[in-house]
Amino acid sequence: MSKRNVPDHPETIHPRTKRAKEIDAHTPYKELTTLLDRQEDAKDPKRVLHWFRSKDLRIHDNRALQAASSFAQESKAPLLCAYLNCPAEFRWHGTSPSRTDFICENLSLMQSELKELDIPLIFLEANERNDIVPSIVNFIRENDISHVFANYEYEIDELRRDTRVLQEATADGPKSFHVSLHHDQTVIEPGTMLTGNGKPMKVFTPYHRAWLAEVKSNPSLLDTVPAPSQNSADATKTLRSLFDSKPPTPPEEKQFADESERKRIRSLWPAGHDAAVQRLNHFLTDKISDYAATRSNPAKDSTSRLSAYFAAGVLSVRETLSAVRKANKGSADFSQSGSSYGIASWVREIVFRELYRQTTLTTPHTAMNLPQNLKFDFVHWEDDQEGYNRWEQGTLGVPFVDAGMRQIKHEAYMHNRLRMNVSSYLYCNLLLDYRRGERYFAETLIDWDLNNNTQGWEPSYTVFNPVSQAEKNDPEGEYIRKWVPELKDVKGKAVFDPYHRLPKDEFEKLGYPAPYVDWKETKQRAIERFKSDMKDADP
Repeated sequence: MSKRNVPDHPETIHPRTKRAKEIDAHTPYKELTTLLDRQEDAKDPKRVLHWFRSKDLRIHDNRALQAASSFAQESKAPLLCAYLNCPAEFRWHGTSPSRTDFICENLSLMQSELKELDIPLIFLEANERNDIVPSIVNFIRENDISHVFANYEYEIDELRRDTRVLQEATADGPKSFHVSLHHDQTVIEPGTMLTGNGKPMKVFTPYHRAWLAEVKSNPSLLDTVPAPSQNSADATKTLRSLFDSKPPTPPEEKQFADESERKRIRSLWPAGHDAAVQRLNHFLTDKISDYAATRSNPAKDSTSRLSAYFAAGVLSVRETLSAVRKANKGSADFSQSGSSYGIASWVREIVFRELYRQTTLTTPHTAMNLPQNLKFDFVHWEDDQEGYNRWEQGTLGVPFVDAGMRQIKHEAYMHNRLRMNVSSYLYCNLLLDYRRGERYFAETLIDWDLNNNTQGWEPSYTVFNPVSQAEKNDPEGEYIRKWVPELKDVKGKAVFDPYHRLPKDEFEKLGYPAPYVDWKETKQRAIERFKSDMKDADP
């Protein structure tokens, strides 16, 4: 899809709620796995392909890549890899310049790593989203590839894409090929954590409890797989023409604003598996002991800052938790009774990530611009462009919220405590469609991930109070003063709510705006709106 064909607000495009429920009842994942199971036995191997996606950009502990390598070695067949670049896909999903650049940088590094193993990484191009399946299928057929390996992506568009590829793969004739898909993004396969009634778990607390018990009883779930084996000399010779593929670069509309921004973001988020491991080791050595006590304080910066590496698959969750297990005296018991509070608290955050993938897989409408609770689609949102602009610019006159919105602009990242506060303020106090904020996060964050983003923006009746949240989580006001320099000289607790806590003349000297809306009044408005609009809703 060309840029001119992307609507102004693509986040507002979604099916009817009744159609969403039909999709949930007959999931694309079920359709895909049914086709996979119906495949005939693999024919004689010729060439083996691993198809990289934007969520498994590593050669270490990559399930499908290792399976492809093992099969190629056993079959004495050459192994090659491909990545399909589609600028229209970046535009459709609203992928940020930071994440686009991060993906491109990691692809370039990965190509060099694979070249050392005499494995080519070929970069394919699809100008439009509809070209993706024909492009990969044509490449497979033109290069006499008999077996294709890839890792599952759990979003509905990606599952439907793989279904179309599989339909092409199983077509009669000499151009058919075999497809193998592997679960790689999580420790426990999505969809397998069930309630007593045999339904996929959706609530975090029982899911977390069951996940901890399963990993404790079966620590082999954390086992990693090695990097692929080197291609033979004969295989390398036959693939010689495929080694000069040029890595993709961000399309024009996904470029950084200027060189200084590019340098700043790349410095904050260096690409590559080695950089990710170094960051992980630093966290486990220097930060995790205090994590439980300080994780909600954004000024302490005690989080791992690994989210961008997880989102792009530069570092696997299994490799990560294997390192945590080592730090936990070799134990895979990550409960509070079996590990330190820091370890238990951080692993808990990783378990959220696992649940979110199960939710996307088993409730696919959540990847279609619809809330998990479909009744929220019946809410009548306000049309307040000035309010949205001030939210995005960090000029709402609410220090904690403004600080978060300024951090995201500067770092392509926001502390999780702030993500909860800025989202609540947008759809509760401004009463703006939560999907607009969800889209802005996609367009700005380096660690954007559809599974995490949709669940993080799931609307609810909870209305965060940004003043009490700041007092509790930024007790010294350090975070606010860092990101809202107009308030850097404000003393004491006045920094949390300067408009109400400073004399009028002192406040006016700050050059900081008064609150755009009244928090108490808009909280009541939101609750009343939600109740009235959802009362008789019939999704």
